[in-house]
Amino acid sequence: MTPPPSSHLDSNQCAILALWYEVNASLSAYHKLLSAFGGAQQAWEAGFEAWQALGIHAAHLARHKNKEQTSASIDRIEQALTAGQYQLIFADQSEFPAQLLQIYDPPPLLFCRGNINRLQQAQIAIVGSRKPTAHAQKTTFDIAQYLAQTGYVVTSGLAMGVDKQAHLGALAQTDSDYQGRTVGVMGTGIEVFYPNHHDKLFSQIIEQGGCIISELLPHTQPHKHTFPRRNRLVAGLSLATIVTEATIKSGSLITARLTSEQGKQVFALPSHIDNKNAEGCHHLIREGATLIYHPDQVISDVNVQLDFSTNQSSLTAPSKPSTSRRSSPQSAADKTSSAHSMPAHTSSPIKVPEHLSSIYGLLDWHGQDLDALLIASKLTAPQLISQLMELELLGAIDVQGGRYLRL
Repeated sequence: MTPPPSSHLDSNQCAILALWYEVNASLSAYHKLLSAFGGAQQAWEAGFEAWQALGIHAAHLARHKNKEQTSASIDRIEQALTAGQYQLIFADQSEFPAQLLQIYDPPPLLFCRGNINRLQQAQIAIVGSRKPTAHAQKTTFDIAQYLAQTGYVVTSGLAMGVDKQAHLGALAQTDSDYQGRTVGVMGTGIEVFYPNHHDKLFSQIIEQGGCIISELLPHTQPHKHTFPRRNRLVAGLSLATIVTEATIKSGSLITARLTSEQGKQVFALPSHIDNKNAEGCHHLIREGATLIYHPDQVISDVNVQLDFSTNQSSLTAPSKPSTSRRSSPQSAADKTSSAHSMPAHTSSPIKVPEHLSSIYGLLDWHGQDLDALLIASKLTAPQLISQLMELELLGAIDVQGGRYLRL
């Protein structure tokens, strides 16, 4: 049976899509069929018995037997493409990110929303905990903002916590030349919001010139197996991965491992040793990840890879203005808002006056609330608040969500 004719998709693209639908986006089954039959059209036109002889899963065989349902699925995707609900690019098209073709198991297609040109630009991944400390949220935001201001695209997985702050930091640009420099990789179908309360984040990314992608079929719901697949694409798209805060069992460590397996550099931020939320970062550093405390350290190492990559592929390097910004890190930092500024790593340490050292010693980098500090310090409320205000004015501490934390 020949795939239905289309104004958007040629016969080979329809066959790829039909095959992808019938194997339910199974990479192993898809590549097994292509290897056995030599192409998508030949594989899709092969009979039930030929598929069965390859040991294809029973659920895939059942879909393959029902060609009418396959054609109906393609028609629905065609209608969505015509309506502009999303875009679809195939691995043999120039719009497809060349860097994904270098990974072990590249997807045959990508569903996209937004500015697909972002996929051709130099990307750095930022990942981490879904429940980060206040300090990690701010640090993630700052690093993402800084990287976007130097011309890089920040890539992440659209999850709660660190992922969200990475996307928001990249979007927080006042210069129109640097707006929308983020790519979100979904672990669901292209029109399925997950988490469902992130619909505003999805819209913001698209409206400001970023891009959202998924290799999964439309309407695919979140599942524990879809997120490791998403992580490999986050790693595959990026020149390097930064882990800002992660537990020892975090999915971010999967992204870090995949990054390393793809021959790319993993960066991790250290924290104080009793921060359980940072055990994953400390583990990565112990295992050979590069310890960083400023995004310039990432940019310096990644530029070496970028020079090589741009000679080997169509990957677009950061534009000329960003090069000059990289040579003068403070120029990018100057444009960062006071609430979300990344201090230059060459700045001198803050000297805390002796009369404030006691209360300063009670603070850490994930925050203490006022009640806890009152008990620990044994000060009266007016005395405590006065000292905290002094420390804040000195730039030694910050207040986030009613919690006081070191900077």
